[in-house]
Amino acid sequence: MADVIALVFDFDDTLAPDSTSGFLAHIGVDVASFWSTEVDPLIAQGWDPVPAYLYAMIKLSQSGKYGPITYERLRDWGARLPLHDGVQTLFDRLRDQVKQAHPQVQLEFYLISSGIGDVVRNCPVADAFTQIWASEFSYVDGGEIDFTKRIVSFTDKTRYLFHIQKGIIGPQYEGKPFEVNRKIPSERLRVPFDQMVFVGDGYTDIPCFSLVRNSGGVAFGVWDPRHRDKRSRAWGFIEDGRVSNLNQARYDENAELYQWLEESLISLASRIAVKSRTYRG
Repeated sequence: MADVIALVFDFDDTLAPDSTSGFLAHIGVDVASFWSTEVDPLIAQGWDPVPAYLYAMIKLSQSGKYGPITYERLRDWGARLPLHDGVQTLFDRLRDQVKQAHPQVQLEFYLISSGIGDVVRNCPVADAFTQIWASEFSYVDGGEIDFTKRIVSFTDKTRYLFHIQKGIIGPQYEGKPFEVNRKIPSERLRVPFDQMVFVGDGYTDIPCFSLVRNSGGVAFGVWDPRHRDKRSRAWGFIEDGRVSNLNQARYDENAELYQWLEESLISLASRIAVKSRTYRG
């Protein structure tokens, strides 16, 4: 068991405005119409929401109306993606605070998103994360999207919490999807769930909220202050006991969410330090 805290984020509406809707608007698509006429009917037919929107994007690309959706276009959008207030400097600030309080405790950042991996991995803060898991497209030779390679949604997200817990991270585990099922004794887990903090905003995050919180970790629900209609949805997470706290998705130094994150991490680091000293005698 390592002296490590894992701070795990969702992405869309948590660290940035919805990156998929932003991309569609960027290439000229009527975003409201895309979701209501292309995606919602699939969901009504029994499709899960994430494969539904990925499939709708493939059909949109094949239609030729807005040009092919290619890796290059997704990458370029990721690089210019707007972020919520304070996100650009969030990771350095939190890491400095934990290091100052307990130098022996390491803070790592992870991202688990239902959004598009080639957008998220090219966003301005991608380098802050030890690992990023997201939904993926495959591409034909010309670089156009043609099929879904990975779908990350609902309980799929909890799979990656187990990757973090067991230390199954890094490029050496690419192409080894069954490694996460390997049994590891509790004393050898790299990051137990009670050393995790999860931050998310939506229905796809509920399984992660529940797993982390019920296992002794901390779960924060957030809502985008630019979309007040999403606040009532987020409030439901409090009513259902899914999250420990609920705040606007702002991360500047004066933001309440940032201050709660800082306090929770320092408190968790203190607990880990005490446990480590006791274990090592």
